[in-house]
Amino acid sequence: MRNRLYAQLSRHQVRTASAWTALTVIAIATSCASFARGAFKEPVVNLKQVMVTGLGLTGGSVDVALSIYNPNGYKLQALAMTYQVDVDSTPLGNGSLDKLFVVQAGDSSIVHLPVSFTYAGLGAAGRSMLNAGAINYRVHGNFTVGTPVGNFTRPYDQKGRYSNLGGK
Repeated sequence: MRNRLYAQLSRHQVRTASAWTALTVIAIATSCASFARGAFKEPVVNLKQVMVTGLGLTGGSVDVALSIYNPNGYKLQALAMTYQVDVDSTPLGNGSLDKLFVVQAGDSSIVHLPVSFTYAGLGAAGRSMLNAGAINYRVHGNFTVGTPVGNFTRPYDQKGRYSNLGGK
């Protein structure tokens, strides 16, 4: 009887210890992921170059080169990206990129995005370039990056001034 009670207590103690171990592991993993999300710094996106690649009846397409700077201490693997490019307050065009690109820690990468545009957006860009020699732009959307602590989908929103003479 004593051995049976001892065996039951041992099984109960083992189950309790296993449950506490599992809860501890879950709590640590959750707090590490929460900490990592809080420590994640958004990449800095700047417009570098715009080249017209096609024209149609209602609009066309341009190749937009973006410089993406990674301020984090680890490389970012961009798994997907959506974007909209605005000139002043007029939408120029939008698109998405579903191919992997990598930005090393503390470094920049140039990413080429195909953007479909409307003639209204292109007209606003042309007027701004003729009048001021530069374009005020806004690039915004969402990106999904793979990091050592999991995948994150985050919005981004960057504004700047582009001049074809100075590049920015």
